[in-house]
Amino acid sequence: MRLGIDLGGTKIEIIALERNAVIYRKRVATPQGDYPATLAAIANLVQDAELKTGFKAELTAGLKARTPASIGIGIPGVISADTQKVKNANSTCLIGKPLQHDLETLLARPVRIANDANCFALSEAIDGAGQSGNVVFGVILGTGVGGGLVVNQQVLCGCNGITGEWGHNPLPWPGETEYPGPVCYCGQKGCIETFISGPGALQRHLESSKDQH
Repeated sequence: MRLGIDLGGTKIEIIALERNAVIYRKRVATPQGDYPATLAAIANLVQDAELKTGFKAELTAGLKARTPASIGIGIPGVISADTQKVKNANSTCLIGKPLQHDLETLLARPVRIANDANCFALSEAIDGAGQSGNVVFGVILGTGVGGGLVVNQQVLCGCNGITGEWGHNPLPWPGETEYPGPVCYCGQKGCIETFISGPGALQRHLESSKDQH
């Protein structure tokens, strides 16, 4: 059995796959700004998945010589090749944390972690909307703004692991009311993410509505 987890800014979702069929799915809210609670939420989702699918019971009873379910996680950031810690994450409580190490210790097994936009783009390139193209650019608009670039069904990560990311480019051709723009968590102002992410769009709407009253 394989477990896939989407760690997002507002929700964490897990699916269990067996013979490429989804046999279990569950979603919970992401603990906001709480790294230990995020680890616990992921561990609880894994435990629930193994219990509900009967996998845990089979292991305990020794009915089959099965290895623990493999786990892959898509995160809104990347693992730094230099420090092995998370960087470039809009879920800022993850930044600077040894997420892979902590999860592998907590779950007592290897955990594979990749950028969520890269996972999405690769999936579409292999068997989704982009499978007929040699070059696929996948865009995520959610709590953050992300992107993944796939060429010939291979993800391009680049030396810094952020090839394809575009959320922290400046807003092109900003108007008078858009410059210098809102402060972004990255420390800059006017990043595209501050305008068209979910929270950014909501803030712009609230400001616009307030101006009209």
